[in-house]
Amino acid sequence: MSAADKDREMEPMWPSLVALLAAGGLYAALPESLAIGPKGLLVAIVLLALVPTEIAHSRGCHKYCRPVGLFVISSVTVGMIVSVVLLVKAIFVNQVQPEQLLQSAIALWLTNVLVFAVWYWRLDAGGPHQRNLRGEHNHTFAAFLFPQMTLPGPEHDSWAPLFIDYLFLAFNTSTALSPTDVPVLSRWAKVLMMLQAVISLAVVVLLAARAVNIL
Repeated sequence: MSAADKDREMEPMWPSLVALLAAGGLYAALPESLAIGPKGLLVAIVLLALVPTEIAHSRGCHKYCRPVGLFVISSVTVGMIVSVVLLVKAIFVNQVQPEQLLQSAIALWLTNVLVFAVWYWRLDAGGPHQRNLRGEHNHTFAAFLFPQMTLPGPEHDSWAPLFIDYLFLAFNTSTALSPTDVPVLSRWAKVLMMLQAVISLAVVVLLAARAVNIL
């Protein structure tokens, strides 16, 4: 199969766009005391940056997709981390009502899952474009060892993960604080997973538990 054929069959970017829009929407639902800048800012950034990028991607113009995508996901990540810090601070000074505290903890936990799913999808093996061009997902370039990559048989030789696989990985990391059935191969992936686990631990164990206790 030619590179052009592979480009036409490349995995679409819309799942990551939907995930980032959902993360931005969850961020907008936070109390003003837990958000930086206008609460709809992240949604606006996603729409203004990634929608044109999706159009360019569908037309085969991939040059600017990666840097724009990294900028957007970095913006959403920074906003989420700042909100987590503000939420931790709010516990000790009682700035947020118990119900808002619990709702904010849930929103940030879900945002954590979505944001890191996009990070893994966008960075693993050079990103979706590079994975598609190779036509395979092997150990040399992969940051994660998915179970399908270890199975024998020709039907698994050209297997490549989709966004749902990275979403499942991020969900497990936030829930079990570990990648469960997907070994981590690269150092950058280990750093990101540690950061995700720390955020999830702070939100679920410290914040949500505190909110339930004071209801």
